[in-house]
Amino acid sequence: MARRSSPPFRADHVGSLLRPPRLRDARDDFAAGTITAAELRTIEDEEIVKAIRMQEDVGLQSATDGEFRRATWHMDFIYSLGGVSKAPGHLAVRFMNASGTIEWTPAALHVGSRLHLDQTIFGDDFAFVRDHVTTAVAKQTIPSPNMVHYRGGPASIDQDLYPDMEEFWADLAATYAEEVRRLGDLGCRYLQFDDTSLAYLNDPAQRAEIAGRGEDADHLHLRYIKQINAAVKDRPAGMAITTHMCRGNFQSSWAASGGYDFVAEALFSELDVDGFFLEYDDERSGGFEPLRFVPPGKMVVLGLVTTKRPELESKDTLKRRIDEAAKYVPLDQLCLSGQCGFSSTVEGNALTHNDQVDKLRLIVETAEEVWGS
Repeated sequence: MARRSSPPFRADHVGSLLRPPRLRDARDDFAAGTITAAELRTIEDEEIVKAIRMQEDVGLQSATDGEFRRATWHMDFIYSLGGVSKAPGHLAVRFMNASGTIEWTPAALHVGSRLHLDQTIFGDDFAFVRDHVTTAVAKQTIPSPNMVHYRGGPASIDQDLYPDMEEFWADLAATYAEEVRRLGDLGCRYLQFDDTSLAYLNDPAQRAEIAGRGEDADHLHLRYIKQINAAVKDRPAGMAITTHMCRGNFQSSWAASGGYDFVAEALFSELDVDGFFLEYDDERSGGFEPLRFVPPGKMVVLGLVTTKRPELESKDTLKRRIDEAAKYVPLDQLCLSGQCGFSSTVEGNALTHNDQVDKLRLIVETAEEVWGS
């Protein structure tokens, strides 16, 4: 098969990378007031250039900044939206792992004025990657619009400001559409909407939580699909947009379980994106049967390589699983990646830098053997 020249690529990755110790130390120093913002930015720049070179050296066709300038994959962006501010208290999200449970507690958020875009969020960050890639396509990752609602819930939205929730949804879509347009003006050809909500809603426990806050949990995914479609309907020509869905990724832990069955038909047939990055590294993700709803022309990036554990998968196992998926969607519509980022938050998963490089190289080599180089 021919090498893909447009995203998503046969060998791809979600985006976040383990933060180098030097970068983490610099962030601590900045928080303590011992270095300036300019000094921190210089260190970030230097470490991001190294990360770009690493991605290109292992053979990836796309490169990100590893999300090195962020604390989390989504909250930095959400707090930067016009109309959104941090609120007193914390959100509490429970994550699970083989040893038990842990909590992630970011600052709460509040929608206190009409949503709008004050600046191109991560615009300078994308431009830096754009200007430093040599062989790879610069890829930008942002949280999907759904995360603004899913993470905060109706209680985070000023009801006097938005007495009619349709006005909130309209402003949210317009704000994101403007962000997409501006990123396109900066030369972004590869944009990824990261989204846990559409995967979480496959979990009955998560739907019960949504119902408990007074929402229609059985149909919320339809609203979320509509929101993404509204955000990308006027995307610039030549921009590929994908979405990544996972069930939580915090210090090698997860928040939800369940296959894609509950949302699959609407998700795959109605979501107007070019490709779906899907978590498929263990039994929590269910089987490949839901892929039967993927229409011709849409790409599926199988997240078969775990980013939560250092053990390296065998190529034979990966190839066998790709063959299983190809029973439901043509092989030519499939690609390979890690199931999530390596460091969705600054803390990172329980792997080393070398483990990370080995995993990325495995993805590239396996893809070349399956689809050709």
